[in-house]
Amino acid sequence: MRRVPVPERPDWRQHAARAGFTFHTFDGAPYWDESAYYAFSLAEIEDAIEAPSAALHELCLAFVDRAVRDAAILASLRIPEHAWDAIRVSWDRRDPSLYGRFDFSYGGDGPAKLLEYNADTPTALYESAVFQWLWLEDGLARGRLPAGADQFNTLHEALVARLAAVAPPEGVAFAGFPDAPEDRGTLAYLQDCALQAGRPAPFLPVEAIGLDADGRFVDAAGAPIGCLFKLYPWEWMFADPFGRAVGAATTRFLEPPWKAVLSNKGLLAHLWAMAPGHPNLLPTYFEEDPAKAALGRSFVKKPLYGREGANVLIVRDGAVAARDEGPYGGEGYVRQALAELPDFAGRRALVGSWMVGDRPAGLCLRESDGLITTDRARFVPHLIDP
Repeated sequence: MRRVPVPERPDWRQHAARAGFTFHTFDGAPYWDESAYYAFSLAEIEDAIEAPSAALHELCLAFVDRAVRDAAILASLRIPEHAWDAIRVSWDRRDPSLYGRFDFSYGGDGPAKLLEYNADTPTALYESAVFQWLWLEDGLARGRLPAGADQFNTLHEALVARLAAVAPPEGVAFAGFPDAPEDRGTLAYLQDCALQAGRPAPFLPVEAIGLDADGRFVDAAGAPIGCLFKLYPWEWMFADPFGRAVGAATTRFLEPPWKAVLSNKGLLAHLWAMAPGHPNLLPTYFEEDPAKAALGRSFVKKPLYGREGANVLIVRDGAVAARDEGPYGGEGYVRQALAELPDFAGRRALVGSWMVGDRPAGLCLRESDGLITTDRARFVPHLIDP
């Protein structure tokens, strides 16, 4: 794994405009950053990223099977009790999932270490699936990238195939916040995937979703919603007044309620308890567990329900090395062994490994200037050395 500086294309913004990539810049700062790329060997992709992702996903599914029948586990994850039946039923029914993203600390030496599993509402999807692939094709065509280079990226084909397999013929409504550019871009892309899969795919603002007298989720016109993809986390939905209606509703969800078990940092503590010593896991404990002392003076404290690095605290040799403020932490924390992101000339790279259904399907990298990857991180493309 190497970081390779390259001149950015002078016309990449025109390429982005033509491709519909509208959120490449946030508040005047670059989000898409092609002033460098990360180069991997095929063995690094296959052996260090792809195979561990598949194995960890299997371990996660085994954990869900245990969790849905164990009240103590669900309580440890701070999932409200009124949601437990909906989670269990959706798992027993094997409601299909669509996608997720493992985030790893990996620098090319030693095994990738799992930092978290974004199993419910991960973004960075369009730029992973489409724009970094267009970057590769254009770079090869212009001779700016090594001839014969490839990319670990079957995301688009996998998403279309998955939606064709799991979405009902009547289609899927895609719900989110229309005024959030990144979320709206992610949803627009998934809508396009669904259309390519032959499924109707209307957009539905979250605030337009209602509940009728029969307990059915309905759209703004009062029509029942048969299948709903929501870029709205399960923990938020369970906390909403209408979250109690999920279990009795006829609506099917992408992602299904059982994904709530995986999109929780408490998962990391349970996985370590299930598979202590696993080469791709880090020792992790709930904050109230005395066993956390085993981590010593270097660790990362993460809120159970946290996003984009908010409320993460990194302690190195007993001193605070980094901290990010935010609104999370009310439900509790886990404490994870410290596996610092690799340092490439002052830039810290986080490796994201995408899953579609049950299979690894691609890679993304985000760079930060600090130890914590936040919503200010930059997306940097990758390639596989020829």
